[in-house]
Amino acid sequence: MKLIEFSLVLFGVLLNAFAQLLLKAGVRQLGHFDFSLANAWPVASTLATNWPIIGGLSCYVVSVVVWILALSRVEVSIAYPMLSIGYVVNAGLAWYLFDEAVGPQRLAGIAVIIIGVVIVARS
Repeated sequence: MKLIEFSLVLFGVLLNAFAQLLLKAGVRQLGHFDFSLANAWPVASTLATNWPIIGGLSCYVVSVVVWILALSRVEVSIAYPMLSIGYVVNAGLAWYLFDEAVGPQRLAGIAVIIIGVVIVARS
C-alpha cells in the first residue's frame, strides 16, 4: 500500500474512532435515557443540540467521504481490516479519557488485532 493510500485509510479510521469518542462524551453529558414514543421528541432534540454529538456525527460524515476516496484506491480486502485500528485507538482513548477498564483480556485482544492488521498490511 502506498503512503497516500495508507494515509487515506488511516485518516478515515481515525475520524471514525474520534466520532465514537465524541458520541460517548455527548452521551455522558446527557446521562442515561430511554427511547419510547412518549419521549422520542425530547430525546431527539436534546441529542440534536449536544455539541459532542453533533461533532461525532460530523466526523462520521467526513469519514465516509474519506473512506470512499480510500476505497477508490485500495482493495476492500485490505482496507476493511484496517478499520480494526479504530478498536485499538478507541480502547486506549476510552481508558485515558473516560476511565474505562482495559484489563488483561482486552489487552490480549488488542494485541491480536494489531498483529492481524500488520499481517494484512504486509500482504
